Amino acid sequence: MSLTSAKKTDPVEENTTTDFFVPDLCRVRAVFMLLMISELIVVLLSILQAESGWIDWNYFGLVSLFVQWTVLSSAALICSIRHWLSRFSTTQVVLIITAVVLTDVLVFTVIAAQLLPMTSASLSVHMVGRNMLAALIITLMALRYFYLQHQWRCQKQAEMQSRVTALQARIHPHFLFNSMNTIASLIASRPAQAEDAVLDLSELFRASLRTQDRLITLKEELALCQRYLAIEALRLGDRLTLTWQLDDDLGAQAIPPLTLQPLIENAIYHGIQPRPEGGEIRIETYRKRNAVYIQIQNPEPDQKLDRHQGNRIALANIRARLEALFDEYAVLKHSVHDGRYTVTLRLPWRTTTQ
Repeated sequence: MSLTSAKKTDPVEENTTTDFFVPDLCRVRAVFMLLMISELIVVLLSILQAESGWIDWNYFGLVSLFVQWTVLSSAALICSIRHWLSRFSTTQVVLIITAVVLTDVLVFTVIAAQLLPMTSASLSVHMVGRNMLAALIITLMALRYFYLQHQWRCQKQAEMQSRVTALQARIHPHFLFNSMNTIASLIASRPAQAEDAVLDLSELFRASLRTQDRLITLKEELALCQRYLAIEALRLGDRLTLTWQLDDDLGAQAIPPLTLQPLIENAIYHGIQPRPEGGEIRIETYRKRNAVYIQIQNPEPDQKLDRHQGNRIALANIRARLEALFDEYAVLKHSVHDGRYTVTLRLPWRTTTQ
């Protein structure tokens, strides 16, 4: 088992763009949503334009082509300058993006008039002004929506931070008492191990107080889990068997602090401690394409014992934190198969500064 750091990769510039209210328009999902919304607007305009029938298909084809050109090119331009835009105030960003979109619409209005003979004759100040006004209204509405979404996300992340504090407070009492009893029993017979346990315990509490960190590396989180398990191994002895299967190249993966440690704590208290014979905890990390998977396995808890409430609370808290930070790209689920309880965490492949 090794927790050596991964090969150096270019870190994601989290500090400058994560808290920016304009979304990343280079993502496939964002582009798809823009295209769908723009097509719905074109359909509505085509229905209103129709003199006979339900829709003017000629008008729909021309306007749809024009709108797709402007939407895709504007999205590409905004995506390319997004990092630069994050340095400005909200008002300045709105003005810059509006200017970019209006310039783009003006250019494509002139190009469309030159390429399409049926529109060249009708190119006038009225036509240009109408297109510019429509683009202005739609752009301001979209930016307002992005801003409200960003404010909602910030509020949600603040709520998640309070959940982190509650989760940390939940970890402390029983673990502290058990650890202190273990350390006290080792002082006389094995003072070196008692000293190591004190150092591990102090590192755990130091990490729990570091609530300002939104993301840390997977290497740091696993090192924290190692310290926790080292203390529990002193208490449980031969009843606890640990199996690590880690991908060293994933050491720089970004993960919220205290994500894995509560899951491992649950595995100890629900899957190992109640069993007189103990059992095995297996921790595995691997990557598939742009997703990183982390699995924690332990023996299935005894169904007769009412010990599942703590599991549900921890899973719900961690799932909410992941959703606030990674949206739908992060998944946390649990399953039971062949007597093994498995918690699987999927994260988008993302690095962070150490």
